[in-house]
Formats: sequence, C-alpha cells, structure tokens
Amino acid sequence: MAKMTKRRQDVMSKVDRTKLYTLTDAVATLKECATTKFDEAVDVALNLGVDPRHADQLVRGAVALPHGTGRTLRVAVFAKGDAVDAAKKAGADVVGAEDLADKINKGFLEFDRVVATPECMPIVGQLGKVLGPKGMMPNPKLGSVTKDVAQAVKAIKAGQVEFRVEKNGIVHAMVGRSSFDATKVEANIRAFLDAIQAAKPTGAKGQYIRGMAISSTMGPGIKIDLSSLSA
Repeated sequence: MAKMTKRRQDVMSKVDRTKLYTLTDAVATLKECATTKFDEAVDVALNLGVDPRHADQLVRGAVALPHGTGRTLRVAVFAKGDAVDAAKKAGADVVGAEDLADKINKGFLEFDRVVATPECMPIVGQLGKVLGPKGMMPNPKLGSVTKDVAQAVKAIKAGQVEFRVEKNGIVHAMVGRSSFDATKVEANIRAFLDAIQAAKPTGAKGQYIRGMAISSTMGPGIKIDLSSLSA
C-alpha cells in the first residue's frame, strides 16, 4: 500500500468521514482541502433511488449553472444555411455539415459538445459509433438538437452541465472550481439539485435522493446532511 503523503494526511484530517455536513459547512471544508497548485474542480455525486435499467426510471437532463463551471467547452455545430452564421456568431468552435462529418470520420475530435439542427441529424446519426461512446450525440431532450443553435451554443459556453444517471443509480457533475467564492459554489450546487429534482422520473419510488457528497479533484468526499438542504 502506498504511503500517504503529508499533504494527503493534512487534507484527510480536515474531514470527519462519519459526519454529515450542512451544504454551507461542506463547501467551506472543501475549499480548505483544495491545497494543490492547480485550480481543482468541484464535483457533486448523488445516490438516487432509481433503477436505470427501467425506461421509466432514467434521469437525464441539462442545467445552466448560474456561475458556470470555470471550464471553457469547445462546441461543434452541424448546421446549414443561415444557422451556420448564427452558430459562428454565438461562439461555436467548428461549424459544418457533411464536411464536418468527414473530418470526424477521419479522426477530428477537437470539441467537447455537439449541437445540430434537426435537418442535420441524418448526417450526425451516421457518426453514432464515434460520438455515442463519448457521450456527445446531440439530443433534443438536452437542447442540443434545435433550430436555435445560437442559443444552444451560448448556453454551453456559459456553463451548461449535462447529467445522466449511471447503472448503479449514481449521478454526478462538475459544478465549479475550488477558486470560486463559496457562495457561488453553493449556488451552483443548488441549481444542479433543482435540475435533478425536476428530472425525477415517474417510475421513481420511495426516497428519491438517498445520499450526496461533494469533493474537489484531489480532496476527500464530504457527505451532506440531506435534511439541511431545504434550509
């Protein structure tokens, strides 16, 4: 077993793993634990009372965080006609149709999210084996298949976060950076929680959110007292 470094020992000593923290206290503790030289990401993980194997218990969606994520995403847009200029003006990093599909088939993947107009979805559909495994296929439920590509690009650039429950009932997302002011981190987390609540599936029974923890990239998980979230 690898020996724990002094920094790791110091960080671990700041967190009581048996304690449930209020969200405000948890964010403050997280910031104390983020002691690396780089700006650590802030992640949220939720344990949901759903079984994603059933279609009526899937949890998926997108949320625009009020203070962004601190990360700049590269956006590829499949569009034609006037939508091309609209996407470029909104800040899209690459725009095209058949030509863009050809580039992707040849290995071009210098983007993080994909947006498409409905008319271009037949083109995008042929890239399923490339984009699908990377979780980048556009989806109308997430707002990434739309006629208003400009708005979609702006939302992504402003800090929109996509989420999808995993097979074990866990859903997680990056909701900011450790350098963010504590109030901004908390506001982003609450916005994410609101989106999860809004995405509650009809098939969910019993307690929906069963557990929650936050952490920085190199920090320990900090468990949240769910009863404190309504305060």
